[in-house]
Amino acid sequence: MQFARSRPATPAAALGAAAVLGVAATGCFSGSTAGGDDRLAIELAFPPVMQMSPYSDDAALLGRVGAAEPLIALDDNGEPRPLLAEDWEQNDDGAWELALRDDVAFHDGTAMTADHVADALNHAAAASPLPRALAGVELTAEATGDHTVWVDTGEPDPILPQRLSSPELAILAPAAYEDDPAIPDPAGAGTGPYELTEASGTAATLEPHEDYWNGAPRAAGIDVRFVEDAASRVGALRAGEADIVDAVPVAELATITDQNVLEVPLPRTVGMFLNNDTGAFTDPELRAAAADATDSEPIVEEIYEDRADATEGIFGPVSDWAAERPDTAPEAEPGDPDGERITLATYSDRAELPEAASAVAENLRDAGFEVEVVVQEFATMETDLMEGAFDAVIGARSYLIETNDPIGYLASDWGCDGSYNLARFCEEDIDDLITRAAAETDVEERLAAAVEIEAEIIATHSFVPLAAERARIGVAEGVEGVVEDPLERRIVTEETSAQ
Repeated sequence: MQFARSRPATPAAALGAAAVLGVAATGCFSGSTAGGDDRLAIELAFPPVMQMSPYSDDAALLGRVGAAEPLIALDDNGEPRPLLAEDWEQNDDGAWELALRDDVAFHDGTAMTADHVADALNHAAAASPLPRALAGVELTAEATGDHTVWVDTGEPDPILPQRLSSPELAILAPAAYEDDPAIPDPAGAGTGPYELTEASGTAATLEPHEDYWNGAPRAAGIDVRFVEDAASRVGALRAGEADIVDAVPVAELATITDQNVLEVPLPRTVGMFLNNDTGAFTDPELRAAAADATDSEPIVEEIYEDRADATEGIFGPVSDWAAERPDTAPEAEPGDPDGERITLATYSDRAELPEAASAVAENLRDAGFEVEVVVQEFATMETDLMEGAFDAVIGARSYLIETNDPIGYLASDWGCDGSYNLARFCEEDIDDLITRAAAETDVEERLAAAVEIEAEIIATHSFVPLAAERARIGVAEGVEGVVEDPLERRIVTEETSAQ
């Protein structure tokens, strides 16, 4: 995998994280009642949480609907490709120089320059909390010409191109930062094929950006609704009220008969995180007992109806570099639960997780645990999850979403100072391995180190892998150009349309 330099790309290669693939149409679709003829009506599962600011989980929403773009794209293999930046090179001192496109206009009509790009990057580097894509680096940016930017990260950073592909580092017009630099306003300030004109917690409206650098969009606009109930999303697709719906649950697949479903393997693993900090699973023998009792095969075959993949570890089968795993002796043999009381939590936002929790709870009860299952919406329980209020948590977690670098994920989720450490995990030896891997400048060596660290984590029985997820996108007849993106950063581009 080559990350150090860009390679020449056609305009199509610059579209984003994946190729834009047409959806085979079996009939004619007249347009949704929500959007009207030639507009795209999209229903997404997760609503914005911070006014669509890129310095939050809303960043992915901006990219998915074509409102904002980072400097660099990732292809299907996770390799950097040109987007707003046409080329990049690392200097001998470790800093990077980027050559920008000279034909990009923001939605407010401002021509994008190197000064705008440098300011946007410096705003992100000063944000609190720091965007996850910048974890571990001290980034500063400076314009060195009208369309050239110098970016320094303190210590040499071999994966800066991947960092700059993060939706959190979308380049916005100066106006976005005027009211509150800590919460940039992307309305009318992006560079994507569609301009965000209105947004709320339940809906968003986007209009075509006719001066888009890669050509005018085919659709007359986009109307987005944020609908957390999966059955409602699928019902809207069947009723002709939506052109595209995301996160189609397995249980709803049988009801989709006259539409299409795109299925994309993801670097997202469903697993059980065992609390290392408090409660029953501070005992490695009880962690081993829980891992030994859990049977993932029925979860893949019955709950996911074979629409997910089996996985042996944190990294799923979509990641070829993780196929060869070292043999690591387990930290402990299973002990006797002897009626130990535990709480097993999961969130209802992903339809299959509560069912998976029920199945795992039965496994644990059969092994001798006394189990209480807690199911809530993620937003309701997020604080408790992060503070370790439960003995075990079943969750779905992408391990490449921010930088396409598993070391960053390991630091976030398994480092002692990790920001998303559901297992409350802190092993000094493993923390040292993560720190050393983060300093490695050879990308292949970083990947090899990630697999070794994964094996060490699995040996502690702090994570029990259950399944590797796939994205499922419902698409109405006549809709073309929906993106099949394994990183879930794009769902529409300027080529997406509804007949």
